[in-house]
Amino acid sequence: MKKRIFMLAMLMGIGTLPFQSFAQQAEKSNQSKFGEFRDRTGNYYRSASGKPGEGYWQNRADYVIEATLDDEAHTLTGQITMNYTNNSPEALEFVWMQMEQNRFTETSRGTLTTPIQGNRYNGDTDGGYEISNLQAKVGKKGTLSSEYLINDTRMQVWFAEPIPANGGTATVSMNFSYKIPTDGMDRMGKLKVEDGYIYAMAQWYPKVAVFDDIEGWNVEPYLGAGEFYLEYGDFDYKITVPYDHIVVGSGKLMNPKEVLSAEVYDRYEKAMNSDQTVYLISPDEIKNHELTRPKQEGTITWHFKIQNTRDVAFSSSDAFIWDAARINLPSGKKILAQSTYPKESDGVDAWTRSTEYSKASIEHYSEMWFEFPYETATNVAADIGGMEYPGLNFCSYRSTGEGLWGVTDHEFGHNWFPMIVGNNERRYAWMDEGFNTFINHYSSNAFNNGEYPSSLNQTRRYLNWFTNERREGIDTYPDVSNLGNLGMIAYNKPAMGLLMLREYILGHERFDHAFKSYIKNWAYKHPTPDDFFNLMENVAGENLSWFWQGWFYGTGNIDLGISTVAPYAGNFVAVLTNEGEIPMPVLLEITFEDGSTERQMLPVEIWQRGNSWNHLIKTDKKVTGVVIDPDKILPDVNLGNDSWPTNIYKD
Repeated sequence: MKKRIFMLAMLMGIGTLPFQSFAQQAEKSNQSKFGEFRDRTGNYYRSASGKPGEGYWQNRADYVIEATLDDEAHTLTGQITMNYTNNSPEALEFVWMQMEQNRFTETSRGTLTTPIQGNRYNGDTDGGYEISNLQAKVGKKGTLSSEYLINDTRMQVWFAEPIPANGGTATVSMNFSYKIPTDGMDRMGKLKVEDGYIYAMAQWYPKVAVFDDIEGWNVEPYLGAGEFYLEYGDFDYKITVPYDHIVVGSGKLMNPKEVLSAEVYDRYEKAMNSDQTVYLISPDEIKNHELTRPKQEGTITWHFKIQNTRDVAFSSSDAFIWDAARINLPSGKKILAQSTYPKESDGVDAWTRSTEYSKASIEHYSEMWFEFPYETATNVAADIGGMEYPGLNFCSYRSTGEGLWGVTDHEFGHNWFPMIVGNNERRYAWMDEGFNTFINHYSSNAFNNGEYPSSLNQTRRYLNWFTNERREGIDTYPDVSNLGNLGMIAYNKPAMGLLMLREYILGHERFDHAFKSYIKNWAYKHPTPDDFFNLMENVAGENLSWFWQGWFYGTGNIDLGISTVAPYAGNFVAVLTNEGEIPMPVLLEITFEDGSTERQMLPVEIWQRGNSWNHLIKTDKKVTGVVIDPDKILPDVNLGNDSWPTNIYKD
């Protein structure tokens, strides 16, 4: 026994000293990792608890739009009336509008900042808005103004007098037209298939920019990777198309009996009451217009409405297969899941399962987090990798199997982030892409008993990126980041952060209370990163500054280790180290000689005063193995030091 203790002492460099020698030695303080790196104080608008403050405000924009699609000239022409409510505490002399179709010009900032070799955000350069008959006035009797200035993807509209603060109203109306791009930056455009064209229409109307309490007008140009930040309101829009087109759009179809044949309307009603997918237009009926269309010439107008939303999108085509089924929401409400796709996408291993996927996705998120608020959930096959809008997705018409499930589930997940929780995507992509990737993890594992398991089940598959010198921090703006990093810093790394919080740091109960509270309190509002951090800490009851700083605002890594395990006085001591830049609680799984195991969680505070810690394992059994993070939740960059082998000592 003495020989064993001596050999262990030599290995550990501690000598044959009394038990007190295992006490922690003074080290350089880790205060920089645990100190406050941000201002946690609240204000009148945003509470320190992370909730909207007593004086929280946001402006409102309600839209009435009528547009006509010309499938010969490939143009969209329309008229928009935007009713604006200024709830801010200051009068506004003007509003800024987003003119995102102006991205598709030779001289746009987005075109001029696209690399010569191109990237995902390539776009046509022969488009852009034509604007006419602009009229702006304050209130119902204000003086009309037609003064505006267009600069790249933004338009400043001036009023004859300021919009009063605290509830003043104004109206902006104009006519618009543009050539529909073929290549629409992987977000919108048109696709030629055998039976016709599929028009995926997004960023299709002028929309007001956000004016908030953080920076006033948010006027970042539309370049590519950065997405959108929009005000909430009600939309009433009508789309006039050739008689043989089918149109699906965000919100509720208001005139189904006018635009559907009697046969298709009957199927539409049947689908609303069926958990199984029902064809509205089957593959062999695509060109059977006498059966599927209410008229045989001219044009037809489809009318949609949606409430309390930040945007709308639609799709129109004469080449659609169309199917649908009922979605069952937790409240008992029944809504419609539907899919439209060309015959090139048909098949049981492809888009024939799209509505099944859509239904499962919406039902899961509604049950686990927050109920889906819209009347329809629509999946459209287009020449777009995957892009989300309220209640409507564009997904690749080439997607099949697991790929189609993944993109469908991801784009529908965006209805929670950023459609319900309206963060600023152009600045903080991780607040929607990362949060969405996180909730996708659970929906994927739940779907059809794990038919398509989540890739986040294996966080250590990404270790090559975590040790790459070109990695960037999550807080890097999407339009600034290296596109090779965007998938990690916007999607996977923040998703792993939430996964660690739920599965490792806080546990399910505390995390779920906090995350659901975040969604509920910021539904249809505009949270910032600090709002999220503060709310999670306040509801979960945990100061997580060390985690936000290390994981979300830096490029450091996790590397927990076990130097050795030594017996002493009938117990054992595990010598732990933190070799990485990010401190982390330490979950140990201890294996005893009799084959039994025990788990012990050590709090993150063990690293406050240094990067080594001696943990006393109180036991009357012989310890034969110790493993850190036995479920492999942490993306720990060093696989070689997270376990202690059984042959480190002998009797």
